[in-house]
Amino acid sequence: MFQIDTLAKWLMIIGLGIAALGGLIFLAGKIPFLNRLGNLPGDFRYVSPDGRFGCFFPIVTMLLISVVLTIVLNVIARLLNR
Repeated sequence: MFQIDTLAKWLMIIGLGIAALGGLIFLAGKIPFLNRLGNLPGDFRYVSPDGRFGCFFPIVTMLLISVVLTIVLNVIARLLNR
C-alpha cells in the first residue's frame, strides 16, 4: 500500500516534469525554423471553395520529425548503453 509520503513525492516529480515539458514547448516557439513546420513543400492542404471544409496532410513535416527523433533517440540509446 502507498504511504502518503511516497504519493506526495511522485506527485511532485510528475508536476515538475509537466512544468519542464511546458517550458520546453514555450521555448520551442522561439526557435525560428520551427515556425515553418506544417508549411513545408509537400505538406498538402485543401480548403473547399466555400471555406466550410478543410483538410491538411503534413507528409513532409511528419517525415522530417520522424528522422530527427530517430537520430536523437538512437544517440541517447547509445549513450545509455555504455
